[in-house]
Amino acid sequence: MTVVTAPGGPRANARPFLYGDEITALARALESGQYGHGAETEAFERELAAYLDVPDVVAVATGTAALHLALLAAGVRPGDEVVVPSLTFCASVQAIAATGARPRFVDVDPATLCTTADHLRAALTPATRAVMPVLYGGRAIDLADVREHLAARDIAIVEDAAHAFGSVNGLRRVGATGDLTCFSFDAIKALTCGDGGAVVPRTAREAAILRRARALGIPQTRAERGAAVSYTVEGAGFRYHLSTLHAAIGRVQLARFPEMETRRRSLWITYETALREIENVTVVDLDVANTVPFTCTVLVPAPLRDEVHTRLRAAEIAVGVHYPLNHLQPAFRSWASPLPRSESLWRQILTLPFHPAMTANDVHTVAAALRRTLRLTTSTTYAEATAPDQDLDHLKAPR
Repeated sequence: MTVVTAPGGPRANARPFLYGDEITALARALESGQYGHGAETEAFERELAAYLDVPDVVAVATGTAALHLALLAAGVRPGDEVVVPSLTFCASVQAIAATGARPRFVDVDPATLCTTADHLRAALTPATRAVMPVLYGGRAIDLADVREHLAARDIAIVEDAAHAFGSVNGLRRVGATGDLTCFSFDAIKALTCGDGGAVVPRTAREAAILRRARALGIPQTRAERGAAVSYTVEGAGFRYHLSTLHAAIGRVQLARFPEMETRRRSLWITYETALREIENVTVVDLDVANTVPFTCTVLVPAPLRDEVHTRLRAAEIAVGVHYPLNHLQPAFRSWASPLPRSESLWRQILTLPFHPAMTANDVHTVAAALRRTLRLTTSTTYAEATAPDQDLDHLKAPR
């Protein structure tokens, strides 16, 4: 049974997808009486580690918490710099700011909307302590050309893989390539806990640091948890644990994840085929054979994008623009430097409705609406560009 939540189809840009068994799992967790971190959370961690083929996974409350803790585990401190693309959700930058470090914004590749090894290398300074590649849309990033250079300078790679659970990098899943990798399991992700996240640590020491920091700085072994003893606070910490209730949902989602991979890949391929022949539309490549797609993003000419967005929203096609550039945000302006390529690219981005409850008919509805809107917008723009300037009529000589 699938639990259907409104709105659906093209009227929602993204939405949760549940299989139905989550309700039974939640009831079981509620009946246990253990609602904080507990056995259900630890079972979820073990199952995630098995799926990713890694030694350990540390579950946390949100994807943002995952990024914050991963940066701290990597040794990022006040005064350090972290290289990050401007084109990302603001959570990436807020996590950097929470450590006291400074974001150093970089461009992305227009073909993938991901940063590249060359972008990262060019942005390094003596203050760089970490780089944060963002796996936009779920696509993995090949950093082979810069890994050795980063390691020689003791610069950590903290992957923002919020979009990319299940995607593949080479022969291994994202998260199993040796970096500190952070996932989000919020409501609209391919795997949802309702809200949640996880960090893949590089070492047992990092795992211990992460577990202590997510529990308000209190180190607890599994054997000690629940014992009637006083606790010790050994360092900085946060209330970042993943609750048993959220973990119960995540376990059901993970068990059914192969279905989600198939649904999302099929949906993206249907979109790519439907959009292929539409003039003035370029589909952002997600390397779908190796990606569990999170979005379907297209580029349309900058003079048309805003009008196309407005017209489609008015027609109840829930398009969006993901994401506003962070170096232009008021909160981050003090760290900004000009990024003309990102600014030009951002004016072309349009994200189409994309969620696994959509049907092939929904995709063709969106594609047809986009085609019609582009034709109308293009003709209107051309007419406006070639029309006489009525404001100057009073200056013309009388006939």
